[in-house]
Parts: sequence; structure tokens; C-alpha cells
Amino acid sequence: MTFFQSPCIFGLCWLLSTAVYAGSGPITITDQRGVTVQFAQSPQRIVSLLPSLTESICALDQCQRLVGTDRYSNYPTSVRALPKLGGGIDPNVEAVVALRPDVVLLSVSSRASARLESLGLKVIALEPKSHADVQRVLKAVGQLLDVPEEEGAKRLWRVIDASVSAAAQSLPASVKNTRVYFEVSRGPYGASEVSFIGETLIRLGVKNVIPASLGPFPRLNPEYVVRANPDLIMIGNRSMQERVVYPGWDSIKAVREQRICVYGVDESDVVVRPGPRMAEAARIMAKCLLDKGLLDKAAK
Repeated sequence: MTFFQSPCIFGLCWLLSTAVYAGSGPITITDQRGVTVQFAQSPQRIVSLLPSLTESICALDQCQRLVGTDRYSNYPTSVRALPKLGGGIDPNVEAVVALRPDVVLLSVSSRASARLESLGLKVIALEPKSHADVQRVLKAVGQLLDVPEEEGAKRLWRVIDASVSAAAQSLPASVKNTRVYFEVSRGPYGASEVSFIGETLIRLGVKNVIPASLGPFPRLNPEYVVRANPDLIMIGNRSMQERVVYPGWDSIKAVREQRICVYGVDESDVVVRPGPRMAEAARIMAKCLLDKGLLDKAAK
């Protein structure tokens, strides 16, 4: 069985399908909630309320269909000029309706779905949380946009997958099994083995100190990281909160040896979003592994 052979692996069996391609007929989509939505033709006016979905639309060369996004959608640069409609979880519903979209794309966890639907808007809920999800969401978005799969989602996924593999192959064997702690935000909240970030770390061949049993992004007691004593720390600093060393962290090997990569806003946007830029995220993480001298350290 190949890594992405079945759409039902990891228990996510939502199916997304279209009747035809090339804009020649109706489109039927069953989203991640299990809700089926029909379109007479591919939507031309789209509101996206999740950055990874915004990026997926643009990665399939259909940015021009976007008429509004959530406040966090900032890539590619062209989407920054679009109307911003609040947060993805609790957007400004009135502002969304005013744009007269053919469809609203949002996360499964958004609280706005029912309200938007009650006002007559079509809603598609998609929320990638793993590498496999990203592949499926790209396929779904491609189908919604009526982009032929071989020219769109499949081609794009092959590039992403090959590029992540290339990032892994760029690392010398001596870097493998480095014990890494990835903090996604202050709390601390960490990325475990079953998060999409954790999956990337696994593909890079390093060891995540947060096990799958704690869930994808658990809030941790700072003492947990002290006990885990990682060789390297990566911090996704999207909020740009000041990094203050937690109590006891001075004793952590990575802190003592200054093996910490703190990503600024732009790089954090890349590494903490499960979407088309996952290959770039893998390269950013691989560069950290090399820049922090783990190769030299392991060779001593």
C-alpha cells in the first residue's frame, strides 16, 4: 500500500467528487462534514476563510476567483488586497454575504457554517491536518475549481512530495535521529508526531520528543520539555510574542548549546500551515538542522 493510496486512511473517509471536468456540467461535492453541495457550474466568486485553502486555490492558478478571505490569508501577495472578513472561526458573516460569493470555503471547526447556510450561501468545509489531508484537499479544491486533476492537484502533489523527499535527502546521515522539539506557540504548545509538522520531521529522519499519544498539538508543562531534553528546538513564532525561556529550560541541551531556530512571521506562516508550501517548510526545517551545527556535533 502506498502512503496515500486510500482516501480513508487515518479514519478520514470523506469523499469529494465531481460529475465532469472542463466546466461542461454540474459539480457535486461532499465535504469533510459529510454535507453534499451541488453547483450548476464551477464557482467563480469564492470566499476563503482558511489560509491553507486560500493558498491551495492560488497554487492551482485560480487566485482570480477569490473575492474575500480571512484576516490571516496573506499568501500569495495578491490576496492581501482582498477584503478581509475577520477570523476563520468566527468571521464577519454580514461582510461575507455582502460579497455575494458562489461558495464559502472554511474549516470544519468554523462556527459560521450554519449561519452562512441559513442565509442561502453554499459552504464547503475542508480542514487539512496531515500530509494525506493536504493531498485530498488539493484534489477537492481542484474538483471544485474544475481544474483537470492531472494538470492540477496530482501534478502539484507530486512536486510537493518529491520536494519534501529531496529536503530529507539533503541531510547527512549524521543528522538523522536528532531529537527535536517544535513549539507552535507560547504555552507552550508543541507539535507531536501525529501533527502535519511531526510528519514532516519524521520524513526528515529526526526524532520528535512529543509522542503521538499526546495528540497533534498538546499544551505542555514546560517541565515536560526539560525532561525530554531535546538536541534542537524549533519555534514557530507567528504571533511574534517575546521568547522568554521557561523555568528550568537553561538546563536543556538545545538551550545550553544555543541550538534553537526561532522563525519569524514569514517563515512561521510556511511551517505552521498544512498546504501547498509544505515542501518549503521541509527545506526550512532541514536548513535549521544544518545551520545549528548538528553535523559537526555528531561528527565529534
